[in-house]
Amino acid sequence: MFLKEIPNSHKFEGGDYGPEPFVVNIEKATLQNTNFRTALWTGNHLQLTLMSIPVGGEIGLEMHPDVDQFLRLEAGYGLVKMGKTPEKLNYQTNVTDGYAILIPAGTYHNLINVGNNAIKLYSIYAPPQHAPGTVHKTKEIADAEEEH
Repeated sequence: MFLKEIPNSHKFEGGDYGPEPFVVNIEKATLQNTNFRTALWTGNHLQLTLMSIPVGGEIGLEMHPDVDQFLRLEAGYGLVKMGKTPEKLNYQTNVTDGYAILIPAGTYHNLINVGNNAIKLYSIYAPPQHAPGTVHKTKEIADAEEEH
């Protein structure tokens, strides 16, 4: 069986390594990622992306009707907002390094960088949300691509 591994000493350079078996130091890859979004591994039922949200930036209010999502912060400080409708984001809390955010399908959510450094996180989507190999250098590029 083919197995791709990025050793701890290797500089992460991006790329989608799915759907083959894969091993990575997820903390190191997440901290090294400078793109707004990088699809690191895309399988048939799951996708792992890396994100870097600049100071004052945000993921942007979104809702995935058929996708559960898991976020894990490796660096930075943010404000999470979630709710049943865009007008009623009644769940809000601050998050930082080490926090996990679980977002059920159909839940509106946003993560806003309220700190002094970029938020570095990884996100797991089930099923995949983005095309394999997706790289969005900025949120503006991501938004423009998602409109099409």
